[in-house]
Amino acid sequence: MKRDRLMMDLHGLVSTARDRVAALQGVAELLRSAGGYRWVGLYDVDYSAGMVTNIVWSGPGAPEYPAFPLTKGLTGAAISSRKTVNVGDVAADPRYLTAFGTTKSEIIVPVFDGTAESVVGTIDVESEEPNAFPEDVQAILEACSKLIHPLWRY
Repeated sequence: MKRDRLMMDLHGLVSTARDRVAALQGVAELLRSAGGYRWVGLYDVDYSAGMVTNIVWSGPGAPEYPAFPLTKGLTGAAISSRKTVNVGDVAADPRYLTAFGTTKSEIIVPVFDGTAESVVGTIDVESEEPNAFPEDVQAILEACSKLIHPLWRY
């Protein structure tokens, strides 16, 4: 991933956003193309409903679970720990909710509110390659999360 170009493009999307969903769709597509990943999804976290809901996705198909309890899956682990969950072999992790049979690795990056206290969303990136998210890529995705957080409602 070319960090500087990606950050510039994301900043442009966020700073000129008039339509939240359209801007987030652009974010998903940028992240997917920048890393050459098969699938990227962006999600809202709704604590009052106890649910995580897909907002947009970029890839070959809609998410298998467009909405699910915030305690489930790798996403639930990222929300409860307030930390990125990076799994190099999803088949070996019982928390993984199978979305695509060809997924080998997945990373879930929390998106925090403006105070960095509450997880308001997540970035979900899936790859057909095992161990697709080394430390440098994780750091880039975490920086992206900080940059795009204004697109979430608090």
